Amino acid sequence: MSQHPPATPNGLPVDRDAGPFAPPTGITRLRETRPVSPVLFPDGHEGWFVSGYEAVRRLLADTRFSSRPDLGVIHVPYEMTGMPAPTEPSPQIPGLFIAMDPPDHTRLRRKLTGAFTVKRMKQLEERIVEITERQLDELARLAPPVDLVKEFALPVPSLVICELLGVPYADRATFQVNSAKFMEKDVTLDEKMGAYGAMTSYLAGLVTAKRAEPGEDILSDLARHEDLTIEELTGIAFLLLLAGHETTANMLSLGTFALLENPGQLAELRAAPELMPGAVEELMRYLSVADIFYRYATEDIELCGETIPEGSTVVVSLLAANHDPERFEHPDVLDIHRGARGHTGFGHGIHQCLGQQLARIEMRAGLDALLRRFPTLQLAVPAEEVRLRTDMNIYGVHELPVTWTGTAR
Repeated sequence: MSQHPPATPNGLPVDRDAGPFAPPTGITRLRETRPVSPVLFPDGHEGWFVSGYEAVRRLLADTRFSSRPDLGVIHVPYEMTGMPAPTEPSPQIPGLFIAMDPPDHTRLRRKLTGAFTVKRMKQLEERIVEITERQLDELARLAPPVDLVKEFALPVPSLVICELLGVPYADRATFQVNSAKFMEKDVTLDEKMGAYGAMTSYLAGLVTAKRAEPGEDILSDLARHEDLTIEELTGIAFLLLLAGHETTANMLSLGTFALLENPGQLAELRAAPELMPGAVEELMRYLSVADIFYRYATEDIELCGETIPEGSTVVVSLLAANHDPERFEHPDVLDIHRGARGHTGFGHGIHQCLGQQLARIEMRAGLDALLRRFPTLQLAVPAEEVRLRTDMNIYGVHELPVTWTGTAR
């Protein structure tokens, strides 16, 4: 095969032209044609795009594909209107272990494994159900139509992660505004760094206080580790807070949207709530809100018959992998009976989502209670009017206007 990338002057497609839940048709065509595909990025970089299920799994399990942004320039496969294209490597941020390789990644992640065990998350389940039900009490008091994102999908994971980390919930509005700004694609560098600086300044003060007077929460547990610096604690707190509410909030709202757009599946789920665990796995596969990830090739690496040269930026699409018909039959169909075991919605390899058990519990509790208590829930606007978050690094909807008839339970 030729190793010369084809010209793609506009970068990878982002418009959801195949509907709000399927990958863009241009990405689907790339996967069908060449699952490990050379691509000419808008800045002229000859990089690679990996979209096939098997290739994505192999890549994420191979630590020669580095997550470090300081080894070389990580090029962006999109036209960027708000920020200049990177021209030099980015410095490592202390504590941000998602952007590290072993042994640094191993050292920091190991500090958290006890906090996110399946057993500990199960112990939290009763509290998560309580938080969910209380938020739905508030929702039921409102006169429809309401924005489900604002009134349910965002508050529930924010309440949970604040309680888990020991972040005062009264401060949620500030960090939600700043995290949303940080996650926008088309903002200026100054705006992005301003939002990041505001969040880290706040968190630095918080972890410093917890080191002085620890409580019964994850950040306090971490602060007791004297070998972690305040800078590392701040970076870890930033990552956990950002990941802990952004991803689950978008899964709750987009998952509800997907079920409302698949009334047959919704009816089955309402009739048989015991199907919810499998439905959550299928929604994670079907939606894959955390889609695009980057790696840096530290040497020439063979991947599924292609040779990726050292120094290449490699772009990975979890959504494309989860819609690969080589792995999942009729992948663009939502099927709560599928048994979506092996999906890459939580990633794969050493960077697989640390909080995946927490996310599963929140999704199960949130959707189960919402469907039970609002049996006539429906969209309050036509589906095509729902604003999609194609401008954000975590996919979802900006608002989800919903309504219902009668009295909620």
